[in-house]
Amino acid sequence: MDFAPQASAGLARRRRRLPEEETEQRMLAAAIVMVNRAGLSVSLEHISFEDVIRIADVSRSSAYRRWPYKDLFFSDVVRQLAKTATPSIVTAETQTIRHVVVGHLDWLATPELRHGLVVELVRQLALLDFQALCASPQWRTYIGLHATLMSLEDDELRDQVRSGLADSERAHVARVARAWEYALGLLGYRLRPEIRTTFASMAVLLDAAMRGLVIMAMSMPELASERTTARPFGAANPDDWSLPAVGLGSMVLSLLEPDPEIEWDARRLADVRQELLAVELPDA
Repeated sequence: MDFAPQASAGLARRRRRLPEEETEQRMLAAAIVMVNRAGLSVSLEHISFEDVIRIADVSRSSAYRRWPYKDLFFSDVVRQLAKTATPSIVTAETQTIRHVVVGHLDWLATPELRHGLVVELVRQLALLDFQALCASPQWRTYIGLHATLMSLEDDELRDQVRSGLADSERAHVARVARAWEYALGLLGYRLRPEIRTTFASMAVLLDAAMRGLVIMAMSMPELASERTTARPFGAANPDDWSLPAVGLGSMVLSLLEPDPEIEWDARRLADVRQELLAVELPDA
């Protein structure tokens, strides 16, 4: 039998040497096609299983008995991360709410000043949230998990991670909604009934807008320092307004109105002052 090599269809011929620039363009173009087809994944390859064993101070035999393969361990890590992935800054928010309102108790006296107090809350809370998320390692994990989610090949793992993220989001939204509802209720504000929305829906909208700004700030850091001196939305005084405050202020204040059923008499004023001075605002 003759095993002499046959003439190929051109695969064995020496390829034409491409200029470096063309090589670069073709490689990048091919990689982008592959990424667009399969999605861009985020891995845990920078986490060493051996380092985790050392830091956890457990025996190697116990660790490998529980997770014979490293991939099994990292799947459990992703599941656990998803349960608490949503960045939570509600405690800082409630402290800021109390600080702002207690510092302006005299603004409770008139409808105009109470409105100015709501505007001031929005101004300060928007900047607080934006800065806290930009500096949060947990935020980077949150983004990474969402980027990883759709590239997980294991259907069961993908569903479990999606479920964990959803539960984490719902719990976060509920905490934010309760904080806003409590604070605005003290100040005599309600959601406009004709909009037929809830504080939970408002919290979802605020979170979505804020996270979009934070993602943009990753590549456009100048957003973090952008300020304008203004008196928008009926603010009591001109002040420095950040871009997040302007954006979130336009959203929040379009949803709210003074509650016409609340009578701001001397007793109401005294009760609100006592409430603010006596207790912390709820964050759970």
